[in-house]
Amino acid sequence: MPGILRTIATRVAPALQGPAVTQRANLYTRPAKDALGPVETAVGLGMFGLAILGPSGWILAHLEEYKKKD
Repeated sequence: MPGILRTIATRVAPALQGPAVTQRANLYTRPAKDALGPVETAVGLGMFGLAILGPSGWILAHLEEYKKKD
């Protein structure tokens, strides 16, 4: 019986201790070295909008197909 308890304790103890290494995010609070141009800004906003609105637009465009029951 003590062998089973020792085995359980040695396997559970590391999980309860938590991470040994302190994690720290790399954050930079300075402005960018080069300013973004209007084309880069437009492309970035366009891609962001497509990523957000694209899937919902696809669903709304194909809503009738989803309603059909085969």
